[in-house]
Amino acid sequence: MSHQESRTGDARLDTLADALTEHFGVMDCEVSTAPQEVTLVVPRQELLAVANLLRDHEDFRFEQLIDLCGVDYAAYGNSEWATAEASSSGFGRGVDRGFELPETDDPERFAAVYHLLSVTHNRRLRMRVFAGAPQPMVDSVTGVWSSVAWFEREAFDLFGILFEGHPDLRRILTDYGFVGYPFRKDFPLVGQVEMRYDPEQARVVYEPVNIEPRTLVPRVIRADGRSAVPPDSADA
Repeated sequence: MSHQESRTGDARLDTLADALTEHFGVMDCEVSTAPQEVTLVVPRQELLAVANLLRDHEDFRFEQLIDLCGVDYAAYGNSEWATAEASSSGFGRGVDRGFELPETDDPERFAAVYHLLSVTHNRRLRMRVFAGAPQPMVDSVTGVWSSVAWFEREAFDLFGILFEGHPDLRRILTDYGFVGYPFRKDFPLVGQVEMRYDPEQARVVYEPVNIEPRTLVPRVIRADGRSAVPPDSADA
């Protein structure tokens, strides 16, 4: 992208941000900008009204919904990786569990994030709606953008976010008997149950998982030579 094209794109997004603030500021929506992107944060109760305006109003014309995804903001901004003090030999994870995941009663833990495209104005918009608590739920926008139906099912399946008004909200990726929501931050890496074929019963059975949780992380290699193998150990 040339410098002139970049400036043109920034101006187009600035115009979009101004229009969003003008139309939706009174609805307690928040507009944030970053290089080459604009995000609109919408209160749950205003989602359908905002979605219809974004699709139909001449200033926006977001005719297409490209994607919807769920997000779990548990421990957002925290890192469990403290590699600065990791071991100089062998395998070291340097993990720090100094924080705890919040409970699901945090109204801003789960969110649905929508990616919209305006063919008319050739610009994109990210829209975020926090799903509330204790049961995360937002209105379905299948009546606004029909392409969202499968994406809402995916967010329900993986994050447990309910979409009120969805015509067929059921799991789409996991098995019918799956327990829990695998993309939540507090979901165990080994899962909750395991399945196997039982020849005596001639069917698949579900049992509690018996895998031992393990951490398999490669050695931390640093440019300062801390991970180099000492000469004495090389001959051992």
